[in-house]
Amino acid sequence: MAALVCFKKIAEDPHVIVYSFGEAPSEMTRHLTMDTSARRSQPDDGDVDHLFLKASRKINSMYDQASEWPERGMSVS
Repeated sequence: MAALVCFKKIAEDPHVIVYSFGEAPSEMTRHLTMDTSARRSQPDDGDVDHLFLKASRKINSMYDQASEWPERGMSVS
């Protein structure tokens, strides 16, 4: 079974970035907050599930590749 997560940056300050994420662009109703100095994220709803972990890992992976936080993206596996 394929797993898909889409994400988009919705807010940013010098210390944190907030992303919306979901299983499709029209379903990005959840949010995660990324601490940019520690590179750790938390789901705003407290639900640390597969979808949240997939989004968080992809965001960090894209940061590793480009040395900047992505505006948007997706992960398919």
